[in-house]
Amino acid sequence: MTAPIALSCGEPAGVGLELAVKAWERLREEVPFFLIADPRHLGASVPLAEIETPAEALSVCKRALPVLPLDFGGEAVPGSPDPTNAKGVMEAIALGARLAMEGAASALCTAPIHKKALKDGTLFPWPGHTEYLAHLAGVENVVMMLASDQLRVVPTTIHIALADVPAALTPDLLRRTLEITRAGLVDQFGIKAPRIAVAGLNPHAGEGGAMGREDMSVIAPVVDSLRAEGWDITGPLPADTMFHAAARARYDAAVCMYHDQALIPIKTLNFDRGVNVTLGLPFIRTSPDHGTAFDIAGKGIANPSSLIEALKLAAAMAASRAGI
Repeated sequence: MTAPIALSCGEPAGVGLELAVKAWERLREEVPFFLIADPRHLGASVPLAEIETPAEALSVCKRALPVLPLDFGGEAVPGSPDPTNAKGVMEAIALGARLAMEGAASALCTAPIHKKALKDGTLFPWPGHTEYLAHLAGVENVVMMLASDQLRVVPTTIHIALADVPAALTPDLLRRTLEITRAGLVDQFGIKAPRIAVAGLNPHAGEGGAMGREDMSVIAPVVDSLRAEGWDITGPLPADTMFHAAARARYDAAVCMYHDQALIPIKTLNFDRGVNVTLGLPFIRTSPDHGTAFDIAGKGIANPSSLIEALKLAAAMAASRAGI
């Protein structure tokens, strides 16, 4: 690896910092990374080394957790977010994104944030992490992928009510989601000819219009158009038959129509090891698929599996992009 991975600390009152330490203990010989955080928040017992440049992490990581220091201002009390730290949380994300765009970091992995604390402390105007990163990168359209070693899924519509999905599911949105997904599979996952499966919206993919016409009027024309352009793409497929082992072997990613249609199968298969990947950014971004977990913060029982997988996947994607 020519450059280490940047890990932004997220909300310091959550589990992110303790998981960063656990991930370093597990990966320090395998995946060089550095944490962007206030060193005061880590505590005196953590074997850390403050660094001035990301490159230092390559030699430091085996013996100590490399920390690129930022002064957050507030204290870090497990389970009790301090709005004083909100500016520091945002600055850590922005610094990580900048270093990734400049190539000083091979990828950005982000620990969970707490949106209310950000809004209380900075009037954070974005719906979440992903939208803030898109703003920092100057891009309009990004796609959320959940990935594991068994399945990759992309929801076309995300955090909206199920009743609003049919109106939101337009041909333009679906085509854009599919294009960004395919480009990410090629560029970041190293899959030269991706196979994409597209779920239907309705039961039995509409069953010829008997159970809804969106599959015929919206989804099928987009899929047919892309297939005519040479894509290896199938659909719309009945979602209830897409996620068993034999079906998963036939595609590299499944594009679904709404949030739970995508997330239920991957969380059933890999609840602790799923990784959130943002496609469409000019840099690699991964994140553990969980929140700040204030209820268990500071108790030493938080499971680092998802963060470990997020760092490992970021490293693999960076190597694929670099042709290593």
